[in-house]
Amino acid sequence: MTVDPATEWPWVHAATTFWQQVVDRAERTPDDLLLADEHDQRLTCAQYRDRVERVAAALLAHGIGPDTRVAWQLPTRISTMLVMGALRRIGAVQAPIIPLYRDREVAAALRTSGAEVFLVPGQWGGFDFTAMAARIAESGGPAPRTLVIPATAPESEDVASLPTPEADPDAVRWIYFTSGSTGTPKGAQHTDDTLLSASTAYSGVGRLGRDRHEVFGVAYPVAHVGGVTFFATALNSGSALVLLEAFVPAQAIEVYRRFGVTITGGAPPFYTAFLAMAAANPGERLLPTLAQLKGGGAPCPPHLAARIRDELGTVLTHDYGMTEIAFIGIGCPDDPIEILAETDGRLSPFADLRLVDSDGASVAPGQVGETQLRGRSLFRGYTDEAENAAAFTEDGWFRTGDLGRIHPTGHIEVVGRTKDLIIRKGENVAPQEIEQMLALADDVADVAVIGIPDSDRGELVCAVVVPAVGAAPTLDGLNEFLLASGLMKQKLPERLELVDVLPRTGLAKVAKAELRARFAPS
Repeated sequence: MTVDPATEWPWVHAATTFWQQVVDRAERTPDDLLLADEHDQRLTCAQYRDRVERVAAALLAHGIGPDTRVAWQLPTRISTMLVMGALRRIGAVQAPIIPLYRDREVAAALRTSGAEVFLVPGQWGGFDFTAMAARIAESGGPAPRTLVIPATAPESEDVASLPTPEADPDAVRWIYFTSGSTGTPKGAQHTDDTLLSASTAYSGVGRLGRDRHEVFGVAYPVAHVGGVTFFATALNSGSALVLLEAFVPAQAIEVYRRFGVTITGGAPPFYTAFLAMAAANPGERLLPTLAQLKGGGAPCPPHLAARIRDELGTVLTHDYGMTEIAFIGIGCPDDPIEILAETDGRLSPFADLRLVDSDGASVAPGQVGETQLRGRSLFRGYTDEAENAAAFTEDGWFRTGDLGRIHPTGHIEVVGRTKDLIIRKGENVAPQEIEQMLALADDVADVAVIGIPDSDRGELVCAVVVPAVGAAPTLDGLNEFLLASGLMKQKLPERLELVDVLPRTGLAKVAKAELRARFAPS
């Protein structure tokens, strides 16, 4: 699908490089608010451009120049956004690492990115990142030069020393990390074009900035690929970002009210936290300015769309993306709630998609298949060439490992992961179908469904449940609920495990590998 953004989405001001996007926005709306945070710090578009150059000059004085490979593990702060822009202004290769990672994952990220410099916040969130860097080096791991970036980024007035901004949109200048087959991070290589085309599609298909001045609330790690693409979206759509170092629901609502946030989200745990707050204050709209809840990266139970409309007074426009390609499906507020509830968005015009069966043949319309991708927004391969052989087909399509179907309307619905499929007595059982049903049970607060190795069945179906407050769910009771909801008997869970909380990754996905390891037969 070919799209001319200027014609199709005239409110979106796309640029060819990240730095040019910063400059264009500063020239177009110099006095508009661009960044704010919980500490009431604020930067206009022109102030951001000017301070980025001063931070870039300071980093240059620390020996970071064009092509220097720089890993950074920094919280969601204005200083981090300045460092992000400064590294791109210099022409360095930057490899953001989410703050949740610890020694093992960080060592793997530093190694696979070839980092020469490692930027850390010192002590943050009760953890000493500088000490971790030292431990990794002392144990024989990567030992890049470590620099501390505090809450206020370093600046220098010597901006005349900066190199000419790089104009190549296809140079690999970003490395983002995703879990590999061994559980340690693998590096996905991106260019300005892969990221900016995704953010352009996000603004256009998602109608961001079309009808109002948007203010995005961001409380997730900006070291994730969503950080740069959301920021680029704010730049191209004339919007602003409000940053929170951590997601504390009550604090988030206070800050979002202060700045009139119109869009926020991240993943279902964020949505349910807001719903719980709204339930505690009936008759009062939790966030009056909120026009959309957006997010992606983790499955979203369909019933949340109606609850969010009725209890929060806003629309849920859930998206579909991954580290390797930021936006595949994009929720559009113009769509009916029935479509928004059951799908993961309209397809991005910069992501070609096909669905194939286990033999690699295209599936029939409306059928489930593995999602394979190519296109302008797709990453440029992993840093480890050995990973690419398994990740791409012979004809160049990226194997996502996701299972999906295309609806007659053209929307994508993600129904699960190929590796999460449970094969019980030769029959495929999709955990997400069971999870979405159990999420509606009164005695279930949270749920994950996994396959457990079994000598008779191959795998058995195990429901891992966080009980609702005061509830004591049983396997028989949950299965009666599933049968009444229309689930076929062959898919019923055969085992129930009750837990206080489901383990999650830094991006709010349930860590199913951890659950499988915990409950596997010894």
